[in-house]
Amino acid sequence: MTDYAADVKKYDAGASDETINKIVKHLGIALRSRDSSMVACSDPSELARVSEKWCGKKLGVTGEAADDAVAKVCEMMQADNSKSRVTFYYLVAKELGKLGDL
Repeated sequence: MTDYAADVKKYDAGASDETINKIVKHLGIALRSRDSSMVACSDPSELARVSEKWCGKKLGVTGEAADDAVAKVCEMMQADNSKSRVTFYYLVAKELGKLGDL
């Protein structure tokens, strides 16, 4: 958990550990595999899945707003070669103003 929090706090120093923990619990088993614990911004199908499943189903935001948030987070994290799924999801939720809904 502390590794996830430290990574998120590189992008948002005021990130709540409680909110990060909720994302970790939501992702659950996906975090066990290195491959599935990372987001590949170069894979359009993965970005569509994040937009549909995380933005649409969990956060209630669909369409262009969801796609734009995902694209902004890809841009924000472009210097990071291994984009943690927890950090990525946190930043997308923050971009959409949905951290309080988690």
